Amino acid sequence: MPVILAGGLDLLFFNRKKKYMKKSISVSALKYGLLLLVLLTGMFANAQTNSKDKRLIGDSRVARQEFKNTSGIVKNLFSSSYGYVIFPNVGKGGMGIGGATGKGIVYEKGVPAGRAKLTQLSVGAQLGGQAYREVIFFETKSDLDRFKENNFEFSAQVSAIAITAGVSANVNYKEGVMVFTQQKGGLMYEATVGGQKFNYTRF
Repeated sequence: MPVILAGGLDLLFFNRKKKYMKKSISVSALKYGLLLLVLLTGMFANAQTNSKDKRLIGDSRVARQEFKNTSGIVKNLFSSSYGYVIFPNVGKGGMGIGGATGKGIVYEKGVPAGRAKLTQLSVGAQLGGQAYREVIFFETKSDLDRFKENNFEFSAQVSAIAITAGVSANVNYKEGVMVFTQQKGGLMYEATVGGQKFNYTRF
């Protein structure tokens, strides 16, 4: 009898241990499954972000070449400035109340450093719509750092220089910043950059 009882207890203990192990394996599998799902979701999101960034960098390079092809003065600024931000496409339009939005790439010493977002709300006599490129040059590192602090905004009096083949050689930085635009099409009576606000995100 003692032998049979001992055998029964061993079998009961074995069955309980087996169930516990199955439960532990199931919990571990669930944890690893959730972890894998999180990792895959993050990788997919990063892949999408990287794809958008690469496309925006490509568009900014095309815009930079367009700027250079139009003006020798602007071409030299791409080499002499500490940094710059290029918005390949800024959409602006309205009737009385207008706004502008655009996404761009920030370059530091010629190397992409992050992305930027432009927003603007303006009130005035505006008709039609406008699509244009915009480039902001920063004279020194401290000027670019101010932009990166995410509280950078153009006052209402700031205006951009329209890029043409005849841009004056006397253009100068104002408070370490110089702004140029190049129209892509449309009709707009007012093309001021006053009131533009910027948000910076580093790569």
